Amino acid sequence: QVHLVGSGGGSVQAGGSLSLSCAAVGSVASFNAMGWYRQVPGKQRELVAAITTNGITNYADSVKGRFTISSDNAKNTVYLQMNSLKPEDTAVYYCNAGQGPHLGFPYFWGQGTQVTVWG
Repeated sequence: QVHLVGSGGGSVQAGGSLSLSCAAVGSVASFNAMGWYRQVPGKQRELVAAITTNGITNYADSVKGRFTISSDNAKNTVYLQMNSLKPEDTAVYYCNAGQGPHLGFPYFWGQGTQVTVWG
């Protein structure tokens, strides 16, 4: 069993920055990548960014150049630095641990964290 503990998020004016972090606890050998999805009401959950344990990253086109994902494998923790935020980045962000840079099955979900960008 894997438990994902997230923190960060919040509300910021457009152009500002926020960060997220997510720590994995439990059977960490069950996955080799971590990252975030996001979801807005009425839309499908989309992959935002992911990083594998050997450092391969994957970003949604909409966040490339603005978001940076990093990891501390010793702490089983990933971080997402979100800069130049736009109102369309507003969503609930879900931490995920899965397989490969596309966070494939089997995967695990953390609780969602609200990110709101206004202005």
